Amino acid sequence: MKVSAPPIDTVDAMAGQEPGAAEAINGSTMGDDRSLLLVDDDKPFLTRLSRAMESRGFTVVSAGSVAEGLAAIAEHAPAFAVIDMRLQDGNGLDVISELKARRPEARGVILTGYGNIVTAVTAVKLGAFDYLAKPADADEIYHALMATGHEKAELPENPMSADRVRWEHIQRIYELCDRNVSETARRLNMHRRTLQRILAKRAPR
Repeated sequence: MKVSAPPIDTVDAMAGQEPGAAEAINGSTMGDDRSLLLVDDDKPFLTRLSRAMESRGFTVVSAGSVAEGLAAIAEHAPAFAVIDMRLQDGNGLDVISELKARRPEARGVILTGYGNIVTAVTAVKLGAFDYLAKPADADEIYHALMATGHEKAELPENPMSADRVRWEHIQRIYELCDRNVSETARRLNMHRRTLQRILAKRAPR
């Protein structure tokens, strides 16, 4: 399953807002380096997020895969990165790990459609500065990149509901089981028909 990207209209709408945002970047940590690597295989979203971040003073390099992200880092390890967890050719954690190996002070934010604590802990251990569950708009992404280590994360305006978290977890296990309903039901200790009904429904909000 490919999790839906953050709402494109929301990202687009953020472009051009906060005219002083470019000056708000923490110079004490990164100096004047505003290089930003974006890695996501949703091309329309990647293009529009690039535009939104460029309007905020970043110099953006975009990549659509793990391989492209690693190549970009090899050429120049950026000061900032926003990386999708799930990419067609692998895991975004490989990109964040390489970035931190080449530039330990870099700030990397992982985007994922899975509200999974274990994955979040892994991302942070590998060097991610923050972890945002999709959908996340350009404003949330910007503030995650700019937050200092002493700042407390802001309470999301519209956090995922308990039903949505449960649905995401079921979808994740389903994908890990290669979309095998019987195996997924067994691992979740759930009746097969119950699982089929859940999979047939739209994702709750």
